[in-house]
Amino acid sequence: MTCYAFIGLGNMGGGMAAVLAAAGHEVRASDLSADALARAVAAGATSSASALDAVSGAEVVITMLPAGTHVHEVYQQAVLAGAARNALVIDCSTIDVDTARLVAGQATAAGLRPADAPVSGGVTAAAAGGLTFMVGCAEDDFADVEAVLRPMAKTVVRAGDAGAGQAAKICNNMLLGISMIGACEALSLAEGLGLDPERFVEIASASSGQCWSLTSYCPWPGPVAAAPSNRGYEGGFAGAMMLKDLKLAQGAAASVGASTPLGAQAEALYALFDRLGYGEKDFSGLIQVLRGRLDLLA
Repeated sequence: MTCYAFIGLGNMGGGMAAVLAAAGHEVRASDLSADALARAVAAGATSSASALDAVSGAEVVITMLPAGTHVHEVYQQAVLAGAARNALVIDCSTIDVDTARLVAGQATAAGLRPADAPVSGGVTAAAAGGLTFMVGCAEDDFADVEAVLRPMAKTVVRAGDAGAGQAAKICNNMLLGISMIGACEALSLAEGLGLDPERFVEIASASSGQCWSLTSYCPWPGPVAAAPSNRGYEGGFAGAMMLKDLKLAQGAAASVGASTPLGAQAEALYALFDRLGYGEKDFSGLIQVLRGRLDLLA
């Protein structure tokens, strides 16, 4: 049994912590939300009075936080000072590459073994232990990182050294945001041309237009039973979070001089989605903005 400290129990972190507890590990949970902490305790975790209390003596520290500023703050206030020397400290948040490399350097200097390991798969996969982890860490540490992430994972891939996991996640989510817009546009057009959207999904799923956004996370209600489109676009991956990731991608592109015009347009569309007040809805709900059916997002 491994002792985990888990800091950040939101939609993703809560499910991940519950999976670890169900696997028989000791999970010391910490979150600013009393409700989130209560859910984690109900799932088998132990409540910690603070992040510092959670990390004290833990073999593995996992953070799942909204942004780089939060990660840096938690590392400064708790992880660097409180974690046992040689502990694995794994940040599963999606943050900017520079902050990931900064905290990794600080952790290494403090005698810890850092990894950035952002995830893909969404809330359903988090609760089912089916996430994909994209890991940036020292090559010698990867076997240990993979072992402690395995209960929560479908796939654990080392992308490279510190920051490489975040780079992979940013690029992946830019691609996801773009492909979801393509699926939404194609379905809206199919409807306008008199083609039954569900029949179009059937056709495209067996044709060159096939993509994950269409066949596994369809924005049109009906074809994929588990998709948020069948729950009023509740749960899943919030549009505001997709916007955050697209902003990270555009910032990264600017820093290295990469041309990402579709990424920029995707950011603009999800910024509109957010400004209209639907940032907490699943990102696939953008289809109803394109259709002019905002009533279906109410």
